[in-house]
Amino acid sequence: MGERLAARVYDTHTLMTPFFTPDRADLAGFGVPKVFLAGVGELMTEVAGEVCDGFICHGFTTERYLREITLPALTRGRAKAGKTMEGFEIIGPSFVVTGGNEAEMEAAATGTRQQIAFYGSTPAYRGVLDIHGWGGIQDELNTLSKQGRWAEMGQLIDDDILNTFAVVSEPEGVAPELHRRYGDVIQRISFYAPYKTDPARWSKVLADLKAS
Repeated sequence: MGERLAARVYDTHTLMTPFFTPDRADLAGFGVPKVFLAGVGELMTEVAGEVCDGFICHGFTTERYLREITLPALTRGRAKAGKTMEGFEIIGPSFVVTGGNEAEMEAAATGTRQQIAFYGSTPAYRGVLDIHGWGGIQDELNTLSKQGRWAEMGQLIDDDILNTFAVVSEPEGVAPELHRRYGDVIQRISFYAPYKTDPARWSKVLADLKAS
């Protein structure tokens, strides 16, 4: 009683079709593939630090959650494996709200609010809201999601929540803000834009990121 038993299971794939089995010659020069794990909660994140080469942050995260919860959990996992964070890679998708005019910005904000609300309705992700004092909204979002009231859910994401989860800026301001928030933590970043947008605009943002 009171004792916790833990078992770790390792899988070995012994049957695979030729289509999914690369020839060894194809792997020459590339070395052993890196293993990444995605997560939100502390336990999964700590496991990633212990047994993986990198970690993929969920889009539903914030700078504060990343620094105060995710990084310490990864560090604990690395310590369990007798390793440091040196060489460990972190990938982070980030919500971005941008547009070429006011109407585009508003449409982008609406789509992003609804996506944040959808993730916020998930009980397992409540911790991200809790750290900001917004845990109570998770109950409301979860209730609305069960009723299929998706548009109303987005209306619960106010400007404070939106600006915490997303970079909200005209195109030229996106790269500097992403760099300010995550430049010293994340090695690779992608844009999370749940709305229609101009691909050429993202090319410019990418160029700005490379230059920053």
